[in-house]
Amino acid sequence: MFTGLSAFPLTPLANDEVDEGAFAGLVRRLAAAKVDSITALGSTGSYAYLTGGERRRVARLAVENAGDVPVFVGIGALRTSQVLANAEQAEQAGASGLLLAPMTYQPLTEDDVFELFRAVTAQSPLPVIVYDNPGTTHFAFSTELYGRIAELPGIASIEIPGVPDDPEQARERIRDIRSVIPAHVTVGVSGDAKAAAGLAAGCDAWYSVIGGTLPDPALRITRAAQEGRIADALAESERLAPLWRLFTEYGGSLRVIAAVAEQLGLAPRACLPLPILGLGERQRARVAGVLDDLGLGRASGG
Repeated sequence: MFTGLSAFPLTPLANDEVDEGAFAGLVRRLAAAKVDSITALGSTGSYAYLTGGERRRVARLAVENAGDVPVFVGIGALRTSQVLANAEQAEQAGASGLLLAPMTYQPLTEDDVFELFRAVTAQSPLPVIVYDNPGTTHFAFSTELYGRIAELPGIASIEIPGVPDDPEQARERIRDIRSVIPAHVTVGVSGDAKAAAGLAAGCDAWYSVIGGTLPDPALRITRAAQEGRIADALAESERLAPLWRLFTEYGGSLRVIAAVAEQLGLAPRACLPLPILGLGERQRARVAGVLDDLGLGRASGG
């Protein structure tokens, strides 16, 4: 399950409540596109801003609307007891796996993070994805910590935050990670602009922001890489460079992908949890222009 394209949908809000219809529609869209897995309540899904009850309902909606596509559910929280409760809720919802990022207010040590993963793998029978997302968690995993955690029973995949730009350095980075983890643990890349390069360097999976709203171009990159058509994967990523530039200019992918979903009618206006404000009108116009230029301006076309 932990290979190919894992699509991370938004969790749209309307009037400060989860828009269950919009979320279910996004999940059904991903299932119809035949993504390899769906990861609900990832960073794109704003898990950290939702209550336990909201997260429980979103997990159930994801499983109910995903058809045969495996659903992974994010369980990160500030306290281990909350993480364990989220893991139990995800299991009850029918999730196929768990996504765990080490959330923090006070700085965490490597031992803190190891013990968090040990506690989860000791309690939950579900396989776990190690979510290394320092841009949001402010904790960066060392290669050695990857190795320690990957030896725990139940660890299935490690999501890394990108690869070096130089292709040989990228391959060396993946080789370094693989040298410290068991063979059954997959390596997945995040950071969409780096995804094609990560897959070309030997990553098994792409944990994708755009895959949750624009699955078709994400699948083109993924399938090309899986079939050994690396040049095609890199070319498609380069074609999407205007979108990647918006991610950089507007402080990350979340606000941009929310504007994309709103532009395509897949989410209500102002769908992000406050205090996160969406893009302004001028910025939204730029997003709409990029979508049109890339041929992505219609929801039916992905």
